[in-house]
Amino acid sequence: MMPTDESKKYTVLVVEDEDNIALALDYLLTREGYAHDRVANGADALPRIRDLRPDLVLLDVMLPEMSGYEICQAMRLDPALAAIRILMMTARGSAIERKKGLALGADGFISKPFELAELRAEVRRLLED
Repeated sequence: MMPTDESKKYTVLVVEDEDNIALALDYLLTREGYAHDRVANGADALPRIRDLRPDLVLLDVMLPEMSGYEICQAMRLDPALAAIRILMMTARGSAIERKKGLALGADGFISKPFELAELRAEVRRLLED
């Protein structure tokens, strides 16, 4: 079945260095019908985001070379990337972490380990707003 304009195929970029989490996300995103890609390193994230122009970035906070917070902030300061939705993911889901992510411009925040149903609902909320 060809997607119609109404059922636009959204593109999601996963920025996650842990393979097991990336695999779970790959499974979920494939099942939901989203086009998606992954980078495992913070330094690779911004160039990939510029190339791909995804509708949503699933962004881990703790990454090699550049943190999710730095990536989030850089995206919000770049007019070409500022409208892209960001869902931050962290294993340290404290209120302070959440506040910091949202203050830097994240659209949502989810704690790891997450329930797939919770993540699916959050991804849908951000893409279909």
